[in-house]
Amino acid sequence: MSGLFALRRLLLCSGLGLVLPSLVLGAVLISPEEAADTQFANGAPRSLQKRSTVNNMVEVYSVTVDCTVTLRFAHTVITSKTLNKANSSQEIFFEVELPKTAFITNFTMEIEGRLYVGVVKEKEKAKKQYETAVKAGQTAALVKASGRKMEKFAVSVNIAALSNITFTLTHEELLQRKLGQYEILTRIKPKQRIQEFKIITNIYEPHGISYVDVHSTFLSNELLPLVEKTVTDKKAHISFSPTLEQQRSCPDCEGSVIDGDFIVKYDVKREKGLGGLQVINGYFVHYFAPHNLCPVPMNVVFVIDESGSMSGTKIQQTREAMLAIIQDLREEDHFGIVLFDDQLRFWKSSLQQATKQTVKDAMEFTKTFRSRGGTDINAGVLKAVDMLRTARRGVILPPSADMIILLTDGMPNSGVSDTVQIQKNVHEAIGGNMSLNCLGFGRDVEYPFLDVMSQQNKGLARRIFEDSDAALQLQGFYREVSSPLLLDVDLKYPSNTVDSLTTNHFNQLFNGSEIIVAGRLMDNDIDNFLVEVSGKGCEDYQVKEQPSASDWSAMYPDEEYIFGDFTERLWAYLTIQQLLDKSKVGSPQEKDNITAKALAMSLRYNFVTPLTSMVVTKPDTDDTPQVADKLTEEQRQIAERMGSTSARNYFYQAPSRPTYLVIDRELDGDPHFLIELPNREDALCFNINDKPGTIFTLVKDQDSGVLVNGQIIGDKAVPPNGQIHTYFGRFGIVHQTLGVNLDVSTQDISVLQDGNWVKLMWSGTASLKGPNMDLLLTKDHSLTVTLKDSVKFVILLHKVWKKHPYHRDYLGFYTLDSHLLSPNVHGLLGQFYHSIEFEVSNLRPGQSPEKLDATMFVKGHELNVTRGRQRDFRRDIKKGESIPCWFIHNNATGLIDGEASDYVVSGLFSTL
Repeated sequence: MSGLFALRRLLLCSGLGLVLPSLVLGAVLISPEEAADTQFANGAPRSLQKRSTVNNMVEVYSVTVDCTVTLRFAHTVITSKTLNKANSSQEIFFEVELPKTAFITNFTMEIEGRLYVGVVKEKEKAKKQYETAVKAGQTAALVKASGRKMEKFAVSVNIAALSNITFTLTHEELLQRKLGQYEILTRIKPKQRIQEFKIITNIYEPHGISYVDVHSTFLSNELLPLVEKTVTDKKAHISFSPTLEQQRSCPDCEGSVIDGDFIVKYDVKREKGLGGLQVINGYFVHYFAPHNLCPVPMNVVFVIDESGSMSGTKIQQTREAMLAIIQDLREEDHFGIVLFDDQLRFWKSSLQQATKQTVKDAMEFTKTFRSRGGTDINAGVLKAVDMLRTARRGVILPPSADMIILLTDGMPNSGVSDTVQIQKNVHEAIGGNMSLNCLGFGRDVEYPFLDVMSQQNKGLARRIFEDSDAALQLQGFYREVSSPLLLDVDLKYPSNTVDSLTTNHFNQLFNGSEIIVAGRLMDNDIDNFLVEVSGKGCEDYQVKEQPSASDWSAMYPDEEYIFGDFTERLWAYLTIQQLLDKSKVGSPQEKDNITAKALAMSLRYNFVTPLTSMVVTKPDTDDTPQVADKLTEEQRQIAERMGSTSARNYFYQAPSRPTYLVIDRELDGDPHFLIELPNREDALCFNINDKPGTIFTLVKDQDSGVLVNGQIIGDKAVPPNGQIHTYFGRFGIVHQTLGVNLDVSTQDISVLQDGNWVKLMWSGTASLKGPNMDLLLTKDHSLTVTLKDSVKFVILLHKVWKKHPYHRDYLGFYTLDSHLLSPNVHGLLGQFYHSIEFEVSNLRPGQSPEKLDATMFVKGHELNVTRGRQRDFRRDIKKGESIPCWFIHNNATGLIDGEASDYVVSGLFSTL
């Protein structure tokens, strides 16, 4: 059936994360104060209660954040020591905030000399323990999204009276050079003062350090002298360790003034030629970032979404960003602007050189950006490709880079709307001759679709967050990609000397960035280690030489800045990251092989990646082990849509009444029921499959006397594909107490009023007012039914071309003010007017590469669900609004009470 039922509900969320008076330091949160109890019994939330009324019985007396960076590879150890001074056991909370690009490698809890260690396992194996915990009503997820750059690891544990506990968490990350610098971010948010508090950063770069800069969002003139910075040629030491008194927010305050980000930025000296190469313990790493190359001119087309969903702040920020970006164009650059909704608009039909006049004209055009219509991404990108091709054919351009920058905030819903087909069309059109960079604006954008399309076409994908600085985010991305130094860069190493090489071909090298290649040596002979680098720039670039190389294991056996087998771990980190990117494209078999290799390496090197989980077992309790996962960007986005910080586990408790109900249709499916949760910006959806003529009881409220039944109709004829579409073509509405009966079909509306039937035609406009019911009919569009002291219904008429060989007109149905129905309302839809509680966990790749599968726990059932979208046609009856939702399969078995057949009745006004 091809109808859509959508139930929009206000939602009260009982979150799984704890909101606590707490301490976050450099990514550490320790909560010695009163904690709220949000555990669940049988899936239901218990009331919030205090665990302890003694605030001073738990003392966090030491916190250290120790980061060692060697050759850009950062190894961070966070340690917290706590004492329970009470005569009874106390629960201690520990939360670490780490960069989202980092991998957790170790977590331990030491209690009274006994060590408890987290174990990294394959995600599928760890999942079983997690799901057991969810069924038991426990909060099993440990990792949550935290803003744009960070994610949180959180755990709690009971410790006995007069006992000590030491938490230690380790994570590792290869720092990426952007805009000419590396950044080490430590987040500090204490709510109390700590006796021993240290942030220590040690940096060792054998090629030399060019500068080190330290700044913070909280450093005052009084605190600034406490930052100790020592920089020599190759080493830097930064420390920050305020005393108890220096941490006070005011002379008589117990709270701490230290609250914000502590940031270290640095860069290294650049050698001429091929740069430096380091060999340690049988592995090498090569850094290539030439500093004496001129930028390659750009031929760039900006493809900007101006559909209806971009209205308001988004389009305003886009205009603001584009005005700044256009001014940054160099005179040797050529550019174009393509705007798209369901139609295309251009500044010029061909690329223009960035002269003072064209820049001025383009800025005036930018001020005309507006938002309306649908989203035809396919047409917008293909037009940009055509403009770049035409420029290449018709104009003699110097060596230059061809680039498309796409900005969109939603899913394609006009023109070609199938994302896989769009990816195919764009890939074939580009043919490897230009790069496509995709910027996804806001929460509702289908980021995996954009990410894959960028990967397929030599580009980057980036999320733009809906904050006040969105324009700056757009400008920042453009600055990163606007100055390519080399294109098609190849780095070649002696084939008889190295193996297990990381990626050594790069589409672009941008000014201010860096290429990193690592590999394993077959032997430690580096005397004849000849490296060749080639690329296309202002002039063809080709260098073949022996880079400067050194074997640290021989030269610096006792160097404190070198931490163990870090080059091997750097190589493994880089390899896993690249494999995860490659697993997004290619054939299913290729993806499986790449994923298997990445999983094996994640387990071997004890990295918590999107393929593995860390299982944490609490001491001396019967609790099921908790699970720490690595979040993907899509999981982070889903968490944002849901308004939850956890992308691993969601818990919902809906209110007792929805706000309104939607019933509508898409042409490519069967009736779609959409239970929308606007406060969480998420929804549930499902199909009900049955034959034409079937009548369902949708809403039945015996207390108020309201009944709504809907009858399914089918296509006029069997389409060529043999699949008959079905949808709702008739509704029967009854209010027994008020004596109201309505029979609404696609041809007319019959109303029982004062004992007589009155017929209205959709071809006219009418308004009827009575003591118990008001009707407002808008020609060929909608019927609004207002029942006295009860619900309001809105029915939409969807017109199909009269001579269409297969499809026919159909109806959409909306219920407003459903809170006026009784608590006993039921029916296929009415049951969702009650509270609905569910959890979603175990996000994983689905059958379609653009959609995630997950496990849902609802009404005592464990269901497999899929992330998808359905349409709401209230605002736009032609195109509709795309709503993201969790799709429940098999006629919603397990979500609805009983089976779908239980709601079938014999007549339009019959009751069950």
